[in-house]
Amino acid sequence: MPLHRRSFLGLAALGGGLLSARPRDEYDIPSSIERLKPLSKPVVPITTEERKRRIAGAQELMAKQKIDAIFMEGTASSFYFTGMRWGQSERTFGLLIPARGAIAYVCPKFEEDRARELINPAFGDEVRCWEEHESPYKLIVDIVKARGVKHKRIGMEERVRFFIADGVRREAPGFDIVDATPVTAGMRMYKSPAEIALMQHASDVTIEAYKATFATIRDGMSQSEFSANLSAAFRKLGYSGGALVLVGKDSAIPHGSIKPQVIREGDVLLVDGGTSVEGYASDITRTIVVGKPSARQTEIWNLEKKAQDAAFAAISIGATCESVDAAARAVIENAGFGKNYALPGLPHRTGHGIGLEGHEWTNFVRGNKTPIGPGMCFSDEPTIAIPGEFGIRLEDCLYIGEDGPHFFSKQSSAIDKPFD
Repeated sequence: MPLHRRSFLGLAALGGGLLSARPRDEYDIPSSIERLKPLSKPVVPITTEERKRRIAGAQELMAKQKIDAIFMEGTASSFYFTGMRWGQSERTFGLLIPARGAIAYVCPKFEEDRARELINPAFGDEVRCWEEHESPYKLIVDIVKARGVKHKRIGMEERVRFFIADGVRREAPGFDIVDATPVTAGMRMYKSPAEIALMQHASDVTIEAYKATFATIRDGMSQSEFSANLSAAFRKLGYSGGALVLVGKDSAIPHGSIKPQVIREGDVLLVDGGTSVEGYASDITRTIVVGKPSARQTEIWNLEKKAQDAAFAAISIGATCESVDAAARAVIENAGFGKNYALPGLPHRTGHGIGLEGHEWTNFVRGNKTPIGPGMCFSDEPTIAIPGEFGIRLEDCLYIGEDGPHFFSKQSSAIDKPFD
């Protein structure tokens, strides 16, 4: 991508040396963003056939877990299995996947027409409606009984709210209400090639938006102006997206400060965000120094890169998730930083699962002995936080192939080369 000739920070040849500051009156609305166009690579949505295979896979897991049916609200898991999102309100809406037979929906009566517009009948078109004075929980239990009861166990997807789970419990004496996470997360943790392709596209879009937006940085730019530029870049690429933007000392606060921030030469600038494509998320962090970095900033940035590399090197088929966290943490602790999340040091897990949600099962964290397997997707993002000074985070997401891990995005190679 060519340089914006009046930008404060230029990224030469897709990434490179930082330019010196220019006066504010030479800055204009960035051409680096105006030049953006949607990526030419085609986007292929998840097919109905793939969703059918997901439902069948969930039913196989339900038999192993001795669960008669699983209820979920209209959130990410609903989208995963049926392609439908509804959201959550005080009125119960959701779907039930039985261990045998077609799925069914529970819906407020006055919302039935809208629900039927969204439902794909290939998965089942039964909609049981409840009037405002009636119990939706009884309808859920009635569907379970109609599909056949073997174990007297009804699973609840992890995002189902307590008042719904408790309502079902009261309508189902003699039944156990159980956690369905082994089934729902057990399916969603392992991505198909189609899902990985969508996540790759989301990552590619994010990198292009970052490149164009980083080229607009100038001395005195507000945090909100940078964020607005980034949002505009995502829109030019055909998506909505944004990022957490941390400046200077506040970059040591992993999820930021409520205080407005202004970008100045010599500041650490940490940008953590992404977009989604057909519901599948990206999550990328780039940390630079505006202008010339100090020896201290460069030293810590290089240590962070070493920790990120160590995490990636620890990933192999069959290795435990906790071993990846241990590898990154050892690099930082061996350099003299705090142990066990103490600051200055690494205050959080090394990575999280990613897919339809930016954070989902499972995680690179101590105590997680889940074996790494093909299809899993994670972030790799050890942070070095030095309160009162600055923080450095490098984050690239990855997927596990049959031959091991692969990054969705190219890592930064140096503190002044965020996009190699």
